[in-house]
Amino acid sequence: MKILVTGGAGYIGTHTLLPLLQGDHEICVFDNYSNASPEALKRIARLSNKSFQQCEASIIDYTALSDVMASFQPEAVIHFAGLKAVGESEAIPLRYYEENVFGSIQLLAAMDQIGCKHIVFSSSATVYGVPSYLPYDEVHPLKPVNPYGRTKYFIEEIIRDWAATDQDKSAVLLRYFNPVGNDSSGMIGEDPMGVPNNLMPYIAQVAVGRRDRLMVYGNDYDTIDGTGVRDYIHVSDLADGHVKALHYATAHKGVEAFNLGAGKGYSVLEVIKAFEKASGQTIPYDIAPRRKGDIDQFWADPDKAKSLLGWQAMRGIDKMCADVWNWQFNNPNGYDA
Repeated sequence: MKILVTGGAGYIGTHTLLPLLQGDHEICVFDNYSNASPEALKRIARLSNKSFQQCEASIIDYTALSDVMASFQPEAVIHFAGLKAVGESEAIPLRYYEENVFGSIQLLAAMDQIGCKHIVFSSSATVYGVPSYLPYDEVHPLKPVNPYGRTKYFIEEIIRDWAATDQDKSAVLLRYFNPVGNDSSGMIGEDPMGVPNNLMPYIAQVAVGRRDRLMVYGNDYDTIDGTGVRDYIHVSDLADGHVKALHYATAHKGVEAFNLGAGKGYSVLEVIKAFEKASGQTIPYDIAPRRKGDIDQFWADPDKAKSLLGWQAMRGIDKMCADVWNWQFNNPNGYDA
């Protein structure tokens, strides 16, 4: 199958490319490298021993999207491209709406231009907002509490309206939780530009000596130890979920949403302890005030994905931490050799 992967040079995108290429799909990666490195794609080519097309452009550039659609003629799209930091979205919401929402509209319009009818969308558990109950299932009310989550919610609704225009269109909306871990080869990994917004890469950079201390935002949440609790999922499990979602989208019509999570939550302090165990390093940290837009705790009910996609998370927190350390220890400066 010919698949366009937007944001394919990013953390989750690169890990999803591996099983796609191993499945002999023909791939074109569309990425502007705003939070990714071309080096990641070179390593994917070496790991998979496969070649694939690449297009460097922004998701909001309709001409570039239109041109790549016309030349590559994809049968399906996996859509990762977009901005993804909750805190940053509070500071620059209009940029998030432009990149995420407007960019997705441009993508769907370009798909219509060539009659591409299948899309797998990288959504987020942030669409649920403050829990009415836990764990989140797919019928939980959608009430995001920050601009990032609202962009994902709006895109989901736009995709539903897009799919309703043609009975042959299909979409899978993947609401995944907190991706961590790396490919076990240690050749590809999470390498955020600047100061990491997510917990695990920040811990890893402290462990390898790139940063002095970790900032733990809030220790007065209503949780087991006062720090935020999240459902962490190994990125390789997440990648497998995208492949199964692609197969589902091409075999079914209409729109389905799925949670991709482990179904279990860990606090920030529990993750720190697990990483110290995996790495043999001490992680010094300071407690900082809560960040605006963060909530106490959440985790997934992944039963729908297990039932309809045949997918479930297989790798636990110890494996997640060990793989992150393997990547960071062997690539202390990330892709910047």
